[in-house]
Amino acid sequence: MRGAAGWAAALALALAGCGGGSKAAAPTPTTNAASGGASAPTPAAPTRLTVRATTRLPAPVQDPATAASGSRAVLAGGLDTADVSVASVTLLSRASARPGPSLPTARHDAAAAALGSRVAVFGGGDAGAQNADVLLVDPARGTVHVAARLPGPASDVAAATLGGTAYVVGGFDGSRALDSIVAWRPGSAPRIVARLPTAVRYAAVAAAGRRVIVAGGTTAAGASRQLLAFDPASGRVTSIGRLAAPLTHAGAASLGGTVFVVGGRGALQGSQVRTVLAIDPATGGVRPAGTLPGPRSDTGVAALGGEILVAGGRDRSGRVLADALHLRPGG
Repeated sequence: MRGAAGWAAALALALAGCGGGSKAAAPTPTTNAASGGASAPTPAAPTRLTVRATTRLPAPVQDPATAASGSRAVLAGGLDTADVSVASVTLLSRASARPGPSLPTARHDAAAAALGSRVAVFGGGDAGAQNADVLLVDPARGTVHVAARLPGPASDVAAATLGGTAYVVGGFDGSRALDSIVAWRPGSAPRIVARLPTAVRYAAVAAAGRRVIVAGGTTAAGASRQLLAFDPASGRVTSIGRLAAPLTHAGAASLGGTVFVVGGRGALQGSQVRTVLAIDPATGGVRPAGTLPGPRSDTGVAALGGEILVAGGRDRSGRVLADALHLRPGG
């Protein structure tokens, strides 16, 4: 069943009344998540993102595990045009996309998080089976190796880095959705550090300030409107607001202390949206912050050098996409 043609426009109008009039919180210190460096002032959040450039990927892909490290983003695995898992890795910069080192096995719906100069890839699925691998991809050296194992197999996961630790949120173990948040840093064993109020898969997750923001996703009740914040210092997960409409299969990244949720869809394929939403992690306020050239879900999303990359994905017709959009601040 395909979504109504005006679904995306209705969502944007609804969101304009959801937190749109709230005042932005003062910028808070943040930690360079990729490097684990010292706190530094957060630059002002962009008010709107627009597509300023497009890069062609080596092949169409959806559901790649995506994170930025250094001057490039790593896209690991995913599904091709035949809905078959792939083991390929693409290194995406502001100007080009080129092949990187292959994963040891094909997988899709994994999650990625930057840890220093490397990118960790968590779990993923292939042909109905989930795995528990934690892979470390070193794009500079062109290497990939298994570094750890998750507490259990998981696909449909999302991840973000905060203070040198990667946090893996929710997922699916092959029979049920997961309510766990798993923490990992190289040299340690992954461990569950918190529980979500409800099990969720396909959530949009990004770190901002000192918290990890979890937006939407798929629960037992369907696509979700939930907006949660996880505080690693206290171990608490709290509700900070709600989206104006259910949203799942979206991606997220943060710029200037604001979390941007990109694309996604409702419960059914065919209900993809083209909206970019901005979430204030301090207040839970949500406002429209841009539109994509067309509706898409299941993209790879990462912040890189002051812009947000949106790679691949699936459109309303089910077509798998082969472009990477560069979203930059501006009207």
